Amino acid sequence: MVVKIQVLRNPADRLPVIFILLLTLLDFILYFTVENPWILAGFFLLMLLPKGCICAWNHHHQHTKTFKSTPLNRLLEISYALHTGVTTNLWLLHHVFGHHHHYLDQKLDESRWKRDDGSAMGLWEYTFSVAATAYYRGFLVGKSHPKHYRVHLIYTAVVVALVTALVAYQPMQAIWLFVLPMIAGLLITAWATFEHHAGLDEAEDHMRASYNNINPIFNMMTGNLGYHTAHHFKQGAHWSDLPRLHATIKDKIPAEMYKTSFWEIFNTPFVNRLLGTNASAS
Repeated sequence: MVVKIQVLRNPADRLPVIFILLLTLLDFILYFTVENPWILAGFFLLMLLPKGCICAWNHHHQHTKTFKSTPLNRLLEISYALHTGVTTNLWLLHHVFGHHHHYLDQKLDESRWKRDDGSAMGLWEYTFSVAATAYYRGFLVGKSHPKHYRVHLIYTAVVVALVTALVAYQPMQAIWLFVLPMIAGLLITAWATFEHHAGLDEAEDHMRASYNNINPIFNMMTGNLGYHTAHHFKQGAHWSDLPRLHATIKDKIPAEMYKTSFWEIFNTPFVNRLLGTNASAS
């Protein structure tokens, strides 16, 4: 009799996890083997897009843990932190316990797009504001969730110690492969969230409070993050279930709650057939 051991909570996470961990392994291989700064700089630039997409998978993990085992989840979170600059439980506090409960109130929203005087921020002001205050706002939410915040502090210290050791041993390699990607990842995370809610401050209607991007390439790269109304409608839903959940509520979502992006350049009949999707359908 063959006994199957299921390590992942959801089999759909298999390929994303393999890709992310292999990219972490590649970072360490380059750290120990490459001394040419131009190669490392080129690799850093080449990885901006894929590592930027990893920010979305780190987000998903904070909503629904990837592994059944806590130690495996912690190891994965260290990998995520090295790519995105977001350590264990930060998005759990800032995003899950914070933003998802407050996003309709710009005075409370941890990812608020309004200034204190009620005026709207621009993209870059929002990006730097959310990135710069991420850990502080996580701390504020953590006051109400001390157990989760303690875990956050412990693993943040682990990541800081690891990166400090890497910088001390080989500064140039560590800066290009870990320090700069972590800073860029935190900025990209904030930048990418601007269009989710900016300009929408409906007091009650959740169906009018999130923009959606149903481009199939975008959703393949980000784990269906474009189905954002569905994500807020049921934040505990696994990323793989968001298209189905979106289909059950799409008749309630106004047409103006759909946005396009540069990913539309890939919206061709060939790509749609390849992915088995129709990006124009809502």
